[in-house]
Parts: sequence; C-alpha cells; structure tokens
Amino acid sequence: MIDPFPKALMTFPTDIAPSHSEEEEYRAFLAGLDMTRNMKNRYIAQRREFVAAFPDLALWCEQPLEVRLGRLHGTSAFTPEHPASFWARQYLYYLAFTDRLRLDYGFLLSISPMYAAQLANHLGIDLGIPDLRKRQKAMGYHQTTPQGSTIWVVSRIALHAGIRSPELITSDDLDLLNDAISAYAASSLMKRFHGYDPQKAKATAHFWHRYVRQTQLVLHHLGNGIARPRMTADKRRPYVYPRPDMGVFIERWLEIKRTSLSRVTVDHCAVSLRRFVDFLVRHDPKIEKFANVTSEVMTAFLIDLRSQVGARTKRRLSITAQRSRALHVAQFLSEGAAWEWPDFPTRPVLNTRDLPRLPQRLPRYIPAEQLGPLMEEVRKLPCDFQRAAILIARWSGARRTEIARLPVDCLDAYPDGTPRLRIPAGKTYRERLVPLHPEAAEALRKVIDLRAQSDERPVPDARTGQYVKLLFYRRGVAISPDYLFNYPLKDISHRLGLVDGKGQNLISAHRFRHTVGTELAEGGARMQTIMDVLGHQSPHMSMVYIRVSDEAVLADYQAVLKPDAPIAGPAAEIIRNQRLPQSTVDWLKCNFLKTELELGHCLRLPEEGPCECDLYLNCAKFVTTRSYAPRLRARHRLELNLTEDARCRGWTREIERHSGIASRIEQLLVELGEPVTDAAQEVGQTVEAARKMSR
Repeated sequence: MIDPFPKALMTFPTDIAPSHSEEEEYRAFLAGLDMTRNMKNRYIAQRREFVAAFPDLALWCEQPLEVRLGRLHGTSAFTPEHPASFWARQYLYYLAFTDRLRLDYGFLLSISPMYAAQLANHLGIDLGIPDLRKRQKAMGYHQTTPQGSTIWVVSRIALHAGIRSPELITSDDLDLLNDAISAYAASSLMKRFHGYDPQKAKATAHFWHRYVRQTQLVLHHLGNGIARPRMTADKRRPYVYPRPDMGVFIERWLEIKRTSLSRVTVDHCAVSLRRFVDFLVRHDPKIEKFANVTSEVMTAFLIDLRSQVGARTKRRLSITAQRSRALHVAQFLSEGAAWEWPDFPTRPVLNTRDLPRLPQRLPRYIPAEQLGPLMEEVRKLPCDFQRAAILIARWSGARRTEIARLPVDCLDAYPDGTPRLRIPAGKTYRERLVPLHPEAAEALRKVIDLRAQSDERPVPDARTGQYVKLLFYRRGVAISPDYLFNYPLKDISHRLGLVDGKGQNLISAHRFRHTVGTELAEGGARMQTIMDVLGHQSPHMSMVYIRVSDEAVLADYQAVLKPDAPIAGPAAEIIRNQRLPQSTVDWLKCNFLKTELELGHCLRLPEEGPCECDLYLNCAKFVTTRSYAPRLRARHRLELNLTEDARCRGWTREIERHSGIASRIEQLLVELGEPVTDAAQEVGQTVEAARKMSR
C-alpha cells in the first residue's frame, strides 16, 4: 500500500500558471549550447514526446510522483516506466528557470544528481554559487563541501520558489525546505525513489539538513536578515519526571537560573535535581512534596550519592560531583522557601559539615624534563589553531575555555613593545591583561591573519552575550576546546610516553596553568601578580603555588627533616632517630610553612592543640636550625637585658624566668654548633666594660 503523499512535499507555488514554451524558443536555447547536433535533436524529440503526453502542463503537476519522476528506484534508466516525464527533466528545469513552472519539493528531493545549476548558467542566471563557495571556503570548509551544499540547496530553492539570487532567499524559504526534508525522510519516498532503508534515510536527511544549515550560515553573514542557524543539534531529550508535581518547581527554578548562569552550569543543576527526585521515589514513595524532605532524608541522599554512577564516565561519582549535586539540591530547596513557594521546607535540611571533604590538592606542574620535549612536539603541529592555542596556554596560564573564547583583537603590546594578551571574562566574570611570550604572540598573529580573510558577522559570546568576532572560529562555529587541546595533547603524550599505567595521557591543558603559576612563584613574583595573571579572586588560590615553590620553606624543611641535619630542641632526638609517624611527615610536607615560629618550628599537629614553644622553648615538639641562629642570639641578648633590669628592680621571679630562657637559648646554640655571641656583640661588651672602668 502506498503511503499518502506528505503535504509538505506536494506544495506548488501559485504565483504563475504552468505553461509550455514554444519549440522554436527551446531550439534557439539549445543552439547556443556546446553539444553535438545529435544531442540537441534528442532534447527536441524528448520535448515533443513530453508535450504530446501532457499538452496541459497543469495536468502533469496533478499526476502521482511516480509518473512525474518517470521511474522508481531499481528500474533501469534505459527502460523507465514513464519515459515522457523521465527524459524531459532538462526541459522541466528550463521551464522553471524561465518562470513557466514551479517544481514541488517532493519532485526535487527525489532527483539525484541534479544538473540544474549548469542550465541556469547557460540561461544567464547567476545563482551566486561561486561567491557562496568562496565565502564558505574562507570560513574553513573544505573545497568540496561548500560546492555540494550550495548547489544542492540554492538550485532546489530556485526551482521551487523562482528565486534567482541568493540575496533574495529568506528564512521562510529555508524553513520550508527543512520541513520538506523532514517529511520526506519520515515517509516511504526515500525507500521508493532512493532505495534507502530507514537508517540510511535518516542519515541522508541529516546530511541534507546540514547542507541547509551551511547555506543559511553563509547567507547570515551576507547580512540579508537571515538568523544564524544552530550548527550543532541539541540531542537532549525532554526529561519525564517520575513526580510531575515536583518537576514543575524544578523546571521553574532552572528557567530562573538560566538568566544568570551559563548553560553548562544549569545543565549540571538539572541533573542534580532530577537524580534527587529519582532518589525520593526510590527512598520513600510517601514523600509527595518537598516540605517532607528532612535532614535525615538529605543524609540518606548523601549516602546514595556514593553509589551513583556517572552517565558519561560509567564510574562512581567523584567527591567533587557528590558535593556539587548535594549543594544544588540544598540551594534549590533554600531559594524555593525564600521565594515563598508552596510546600517547601522552612528550615535548612543540609549542614555543610556533613558533606564529604575535598582533598587539598597541590599544583600538578609539568617538570622541565617533560616540558621541553612536549613543547618541541607542539611547535610541529600542522594545525595553526591547535599550535597557537597550546602556546598561549603555556605562556599565559589562561584557562582552556578562556583561550577558546579569545576575540580576534585580543593581542596588542605594552609601550615597550612586549606583546600583551587580553583574556575575556571567564568564570570570575573579569577581563584581564597579561604579558605574552613572543613565541606565543607569533603563533597568535598567524591565526589572526588567517581569520582576517573571513568577513563573517560577529556572534554572541557564550558567557557575556556580547557580539564578538571569535579568534578560534571555523565553519560557522567556535572551535571546541577538545579539538584545540585534548586531541593534540593526547597524541603527543602517547608519542612521548607520558601516560599512566592505564594508558591515560598525563598532560592536560590545565597543567600548563599550574606550570605558569609555579614558575611565577619560584621566580619571586608577588602574590598580587600571580593573582592577576591567573585570574584568581582569592589569595588562598594563589597561595597554593607559593606554598610548594618557596625555596626558603623547602630549605627549612630539608634542614629539619633531612638526615644528619644540624638541629636542636626537644624534638631533635625524635627526628634523628626517624621516629616521626608517616602521617606527621605527610602533613609537614604540605604544611611546613604553618609550623614556623620566631626561633624555629613547632611540629605539633593541629589536632594536638595550641603550641607553647614561644613561651618556654622546651615544648616536646620544638625544633630549630642554624638559619635561626641570628634570631636566637638576638633573643638571648634581650633576655639578658631583661634579667639585668629585673635584678635592678628586685623582681626575683622575673630574674628567674628571663635567666632560664637565656640559659635555654645558650643550650640550643651549643647544640647547633653556633657561637652564643656574635662578633659585634663581643665588641659591644668590650666597649661597655671599658666605659665602666673609666668611671
């Protein structure tokens, strides 16, 4: 049984009445073509046969599609079922281009290949296809891709709507063609006239829709009022909530958040809340409204999160993901109650102290022995976009998403000629200017020159919404960070053997950011400089780099914990005998800066309570090194002076205390092998003794 003909495919424009041309007119047209006399006579004979079969052209338009096309798929082209229509296709194109006929999309989509564009050229009709090809090539398309898409789309719209110039194509024309493609793929016509099974029909329709999007994109940049198409399809399916009454509030909250948060963040919030509703249905079906959610329910949700599996990774959620999902739910419940939405809990249901704790990570900078070979491979990358992006990451420390959103005018220079990079507002919503290494600036200029060849219109920035001309932009879309960073770094890492035991590459774009921060800290850069270059809002974020890079801290750590180090104090014996617990050593490696005192270090862990080393210098956890000898001698002099002052005032208890501290400092200096008094102090004491004798 034949399916009914889709309405979207049987529409004939009614602006003209179908009519034949005179034979002499058609003969004169053929006479100007570069073909043999036999071929011209054949075209004339085919016209005569078609006119004889359909003297009234309107009658031909009313025939079934099988009759108008001439044959079905699988039959020989030499023996078509309806030869009059089959052999008259060139004559039908001639009628359409001379405004005697409009062809329907059912007919046009069933013909492949179609040679109507060449016939239009012979008629002196400029469909603008060469210019569209040139523009699409400048936008980054391969040479053959725009040729196929522009000819396919423009020629069919011209034959259907009678449009003779691409500047006259409207959004309605493109929408009508898209609707026709969807209707054609959903019917049995793809099987009957192309021989495609449903899967191949779906794939073919996908390519046809992509042709339309590519053509729409170039028409958009021509400035004729056509909207910029969505170049990547939204494959997300509508989510069906197991509790639709709860889903109404969730979707309402997500719609509000879309006004202030990025799409990715809102998507993460949506996943968290949907998983929460799924949990409520599994945990306690009696919970019918959010007001029934208590702290006990949230505790059970936190426990359930430990066993949940990520849809993409197929692994259990990380601690960061668990915290994120719980906080999204808590924020939703809190804001819903604050906005006085009905059936929401009136008290907080989540205590942040119940969240799983995040490990304090250190910067994973790239060691020099890995960085050198890595950058040599980066410089050999054939793609200008990838090479420039990675070099910018190496020398600027910018986030990969910030680099992917760089505008074309991102590079200028300081007054002294040093290249300067303007990084767009990222996750902190603040632009920043950073110096750029000449190597990265040179690679960046090549991309800027390449983009100067394209004159497409600006597009809205994904984060700020401002219209900008993006630097990393090709084929009508922003180049993804995966293409710019992940793909080349993965290939390079495997070539250099920079992989872990599971074969995963060890180098990522973010490690360049850690490397820049570490190099700045090791070079003695100020805290504010590190914050400005990396775009940190809080000093605590930049302190991570200083904590691991401060050479003085490293020297002190080695002076205390290194075997045979000259140390003194009650904790010295424990260190020499290597009796420190491994947990204490691990904590000191990451937090040695926190242990510093005026005269040494206190190895007391936070859970052991407050330190008393500064009071008595005899705490069991106190240890000092030779680097503190000048401070110890200065404190020794001070204690001696305070002892003498207390003796003059008759303060017995103070004499005992200060003299005891002075004796303890002398003992520490002796254990370190350091003199109790320095040369300047000895000279001062000699001068003071001489003054007393002269009196």
